[in-house]
Parts: sequence; structure tokens; C-alpha cells
Amino acid sequence: MSINVNRSVSDQFYRYKMPRLLAKVEGKGNGIKTVIVNMVDVAKALNRPPTYPTKFFGCELGAQTQFDAKNDRYIVNGSHEANKLQDMLDGFIRKFVLCPECDNPETDLHINPKKQTIGNSCKACGYQGMLDTRHKLCTFILKNPPENDSGSVKKEKEKKNRKKDKENGSSGGEAGNHNDIDAPDAVDGDDDDEDWAEETTEEAQRRRMEEISEHAKGLTLTEDLEKSLEERVNIFYSFVKQKKDSGAIYSADKEILAEAERLDVKAMGPLILSELLFDENIREQIKKYKRHFLRFCHNNKKAQKYLLGGFECLVKLHQSQLLPRVSVILKDLYDADLVEEDVILAWAEKVSKKYVSKELAKEIHAKAEPFIKWLKEAEEESEGSEEEEDEKDNVEVVYSSSACELKMETTKAEKPDHEEDDIDIDAI
Repeated sequence: MSINVNRSVSDQFYRYKMPRLLAKVEGKGNGIKTVIVNMVDVAKALNRPPTYPTKFFGCELGAQTQFDAKNDRYIVNGSHEANKLQDMLDGFIRKFVLCPECDNPETDLHINPKKQTIGNSCKACGYQGMLDTRHKLCTFILKNPPENDSGSVKKEKEKKNRKKDKENGSSGGEAGNHNDIDAPDAVDGDDDDEDWAEETTEEAQRRRMEEISEHAKGLTLTEDLEKSLEERVNIFYSFVKQKKDSGAIYSADKEILAEAERLDVKAMGPLILSELLFDENIREQIKKYKRHFLRFCHNNKKAQKYLLGGFECLVKLHQSQLLPRVSVILKDLYDADLVEEDVILAWAEKVSKKYVSKELAKEIHAKAEPFIKWLKEAEEESEGSEEEEDEKDNVEVVYSSSACELKMETTKAEKPDHEEDDIDIDAI
């Protein structure tokens, strides 16, 4: 069954069609994988190599990919539904196929290996521009240019050869031959010798400096994305720490998000932020840095899970101060919309030793039980008054906002199973 390449177009007579993506799950356990059965046909309809959308899936899912061109097998590790991959393919089409001007898919990609840039041209409207190379797939495209662009790579080599010929004299010993003049290539704008007629005005010099800066920026982006996940996380950690040490952290929330997206570590952002921005005074710091965390956690459940992991690490560092206060801190995170209800309940279902020891993780979950109980009860009942919600709360300890940390630690023993202890969790 054929579907529109641009699925936002509902016209049944839309001329650009592609086959609906078919996926087959093979293997079991750690060897489970998803074979995209008709990737060759889908890619042909998009005028892209089948390796591009397959690799795109791998980048988006954080999964390894395998290509067997001889047998037309394009594989993404893990079990993935065809509908989910089809929706993901829409993202690939928007970024790497559709023309930004006319939204038609009649585009070609052009690789400039010297400048490490990816050009985009549309045969429908004549648009010519550059792709944003921040996506991880761009690194793969630069290393594996499309076949229809192999001519540009060949042309690049020919230019280098001609340059050597000019330096060493004309090939065949005919020095000064008119054919050695490279004027057409200078017009093309890709040759190193194009500056023979370079403008010397101040505006032209400024423009050239901007081009050099953009080129350097592009190289840096590409180099960073080629690094391992651990290296990219360390780069992000250093960036946030520098902002904190310089006193610019409070107003740098947008910059921090942009850096995480550039390094492709957005989901892990809250883990790093919690390490650098939270300490034993986390309750006040949640309010202070709420905006920073929301940029990562809003509608991003993976980022919310990393935030809970960061919270566990923080409890380990400040165990005596924070372990008795687990329930109220989780309530603060929940009230600040940093962690959604279903994420907290899923976290509560399973004790993990991913961030802390199994023993400490069990303690954290035990201390969280009053809040989890309140959350489950609140989920089952319709919204009521604050007084009605107070009757459902059964929190192990009561803290006074005016009390010091040491007094907060010496509180009543937990009574999670007694209905008669009516304590307002919002007053903790």
C-alpha cells in the first residue's frame, strides 16, 4: 500500500508516493533485531540511499544498525514496531528529503568533503541551500556521500590534481597552455584558488571571516558528534560547570539546552544538572533552577528517569540529610512538573542498582512509600479540596521550614500503615 511521502498532505492524488514501511522482528533476548523488509523500495521513493533512513532510526533510538546491501537487509537492533518506525521516518523526510521552500521531495544532497558541508538543491522550485549538520546522521552522510553526488567528490579530486599540475607545470610539458587556466572552477566557488580576484573591501573581508567562523564551527560540531557518549557527556559537564563557576548559570538555561542538543545528550542533561546544581538544600534549589530542568524534562520521560537517577545519586552523597526526606523531595519534583506521575510510579515498581547500591536503593524506595501511596490514592479519586487530600496523606516525618537540618533528622518513627496519622504532605 502506497502512502504520501509528506504525510501532512492528505490529498489522495498527491503525486509523491512511497511504500508503507514493513518491519519484521527477528531473534530473541540480546540478539533481538528489527529487519526493515522494504527499505530499498522506501529509500528509492525518497531518492536517498537505504543506509540513510536506517542509520537515522539508529540515531533516534540509540540503537546499533547493520547494512547488508547484497541481500537488501537493513537492520536496527532491538524490537521496534513498524508504526513507530513509520512515524520516525516522517522526521527523516522533514529533515533530509523535503525542500524547505516548496515542501516537495524532489531534492538532491551535495557533499563538500573539503568544507564538511551538505548542500541541498530542489529540482522542483530551484531552491539551493545548506543542511543543518547538527544531527548525528550528518556525520554518517559526510562519510558516505550519496551515489548521485559521487561526481562532486571526483570533481574535488580533479581540482586538487589540476592545482598540483599548475604548481609543477602543465602536464605533458606544455607550460602556459590556456587549458590550464582554472577560471570555470573559480566561478564554481569551491577551488582554493578562487581568491585570485578576491574583493578587498571591508564588507568582503567581514563576510569572509564569517564564512571561516561558520566553517570552523561546522568542523567542531562534526568532531564532537564523532566522540563517544562518555566524552560528549564530559564536554557537557564541563560546559555547565563553567557556567556555574562563572556565576552565569541562572540565566544560561537556553544555552545549556542548546549545548546538550548539539552534543546529542539531551536526555541525560538532568543527571548532570542534578549533580552540579543540587546538594542537601535541594528543596530550595528545585524552585531556583526549575526553569533549567523543565527545558529538559517537559514531555520527555527519558529525561525524567535520568532526573530520578540523579536524585538517587544525590541521596547517596548526602545520605544523613536527604534519606529521611525522600518523600517530600519527590513531592517537590512532582509539584514542579519536573517528573510526571506515571514515571514516578514506574520508578517505584522496580528497585534498581544502576545509580546506587541495591541496599541504598531499597532504603530510598522504602522512604518514598508514603508519597507513592498518596500518589496512587490521588490518582484513583477525583480532585477534591486540600483538606480532603490531606486525609489521604500518611507521611513518615514532619519537617518545619524554620527548623535546622539536624532537627529535621530527629523526627517521629515512620507509620506508613496507620490510617489515623493524617499529615499534610504539602506542609512538609
